Amino acid sequence: MTVPNTSLAPSLHPGRRAVGLWLVVIAAMIALMVLVGGLTRLTGSGLSITTWHPISGVIPPLNHAAWQREFDHYKEIPQYRLENRGMTLAQFKGIFWWEWSHRLLGRVIGLVFLLPFLWFAWRGAISRKEWPRMIALFVLGGLQGLVGWWMVTSGIETSTRVSVSQYRLAAHLGLALFLFAAILWTAFQYLRPKAEEERPAPHALLAKLVALLVYVQMLMGALVAGLHAGLIYETWPSMNGRFGPEHPFFLHPWYLNFFANPGLAQFDHRIGAYLIFLGALALFFAARKQKGARKMSAHLVFGLVLAQISLGIATLLNQVPIPLAATHQITAVALFSAALWHAYETSGKRRRLAEGQSAAALNA
Repeated sequence: MTVPNTSLAPSLHPGRRAVGLWLVVIAAMIALMVLVGGLTRLTGSGLSITTWHPISGVIPPLNHAAWQREFDHYKEIPQYRLENRGMTLAQFKGIFWWEWSHRLLGRVIGLVFLLPFLWFAWRGAISRKEWPRMIALFVLGGLQGLVGWWMVTSGIETSTRVSVSQYRLAAHLGLALFLFAAILWTAFQYLRPKAEEERPAPHALLAKLVALLVYVQMLMGALVAGLHAGLIYETWPSMNGRFGPEHPFFLHPWYLNFFANPGLAQFDHRIGAYLIFLGALALFFAARKQKGARKMSAHLVFGLVLAQISLGIATLLNQVPIPLAATHQITAVALFSAALWHAYETSGKRRRLAEGQSAAALNA
């Protein structure tokens, strides 16, 4: 077993630390965005704004006439006609503010990314060869807004759907999590650069696999949410006395059941949780002889897996109350963060970002 020699780790220049901390803040804001998005879905608010204006949309209705126009637009979509007919303007405002806040937070994240990036690039804390990566992350953030609107349109384009497509919901969450992972991993590279002598831990591949499993499990959670699958089979460990759902393959062709059958979606989500538990348990034992962050991060992953499974069971048994469901979702993001951290710590030498004179320019 090779234990990294921390005395050989490259020194952390204040300029690099500032960039790393900025990226951690961005990742935390994306985590908050995921939480607000989950609450927006849980409160049935996601279709309350039926238009998308990236610039002017930042300004909410400012008078009664403007509010009435927004409400009239909402009355034209199936969710109002089939589910919320008779809603008052005051009730509409309640769901409107959730969706507006979700969209506003996305715009704020864009500004908090762009303006400091320009500053760091100008001062040399981010080298020219790292500009393409940062620009790509910014573009992905903008694409996330476009995918979010594409998701919303799935609930206003048809005459019968009262919620967004589970496929588009999963795509929207999947891109958000991919962006979150890319930003957090980049932050690790700035805050915890690898020494030339550092080698991967023996279980480095397993650590990456567990992080990937958590990512896939969160996408399956989006399918469960989009299908309202958490409201059926409200027993555990059985599914109403059965090992699996009663009719797992009633849709044709058969493979559609994995994405459109609520019972099978919940079953798959349960199996995913069991696999992650086994993976986290293996990481826990594999990291026993490791030291420092490698051991600490493995223990954190295992602890969060236990907490997340407990929350998932409690959420199911209590018929998906909003506080429990929201806690379950944000704990999933915390688990994903811990899994990414452990995967990074167990990895070996990676290409180091520019430092030295370019970073020193930040303090010039």
